[in-house]
Amino acid sequence: MVRAKRSLGQNFLVDPNIQRKIVDAVEAGAGDEVLEIGPGMGALTRHLAGRVGRLVLVELDDRLAAALARTYAADPSVEVVHASILDVDPARLAHGDVARLKVVGNIPYNITTPILFHLLAPGRRPERLVIMVQREVAERILAPPGGKDYGALSVGIRAVADVERLFNVSRNAFQPPPEVMSTVIRITPRRPAPLEPAEEADLRTLTRVAFAWRRKQLQKILRAAPEYGLDAAAVQALALETGLDLDARPETLPPEAFIRLARALRGRGLPARAE
Repeated sequence: MVRAKRSLGQNFLVDPNIQRKIVDAVEAGAGDEVLEIGPGMGALTRHLAGRVGRLVLVELDDRLAAALARTYAADPSVEVVHASILDVDPARLAHGDVARLKVVGNIPYNITTPILFHLLAPGRRPERLVIMVQREVAERILAPPGGKDYGALSVGIRAVADVERLFNVSRNAFQPPPEVMSTVIRITPRRPAPLEPAEEADLRTLTRVAFAWRRKQLQKILRAAPEYGLDAAAVQALALETGLDLDARPETLPPEAFIRLARALRGRGLPARAE
């Protein structure tokens, strides 16, 4: 077995039953394009190749990318891309509409959040993602308002997509075993997109600011944060316009409330943007 690289956060999935469950959850067939992130030694690849119409493997590790290229050299339906997923645009990799692309992968846990927001950026959202993440990250994504795990990640993803927990995966399913438990989730972007790209940017700013001050009331955050700097009268007008209780703490608001607040702030030209 190839030695895992700690620098790349590698843990190879060796349990064949879990491999099959993940691939089945993608629900891909002969007419589908599938993008696999970090295929490693091909744990999922071997179940996908020949089953789907086109398979794109994005692998950063030099050794593994070369091995995959050799293994599937004779299969024109498999393409190996030697790169980080953060450096490629799924919309450019897809031969068809990216909205029909299906994504699967056991992604590096140390860069899970950047990868998810990269894949869910406007213009590159696939039809669905079946992703294995650290269980604690899954809890944060799925957390209800009011819970200790609820935060900017919860709002950012669920504002644009539906998320479901599929199953947990034991440490023993990997070689070497990771220090954490894992969870497979399915993310389905909403069609049509509920927010314009600029609105999404505003929402990201608002949630980043708000949850950095999560124990404070929203009205205090909107007054104190340099991104907004509202006075008392502006905060009161904002509360009337949105119908939100701005004395509440950020952790109590559902994603829909953050969207409403971000749109109202945008109507006031906030946060200010450089020309």
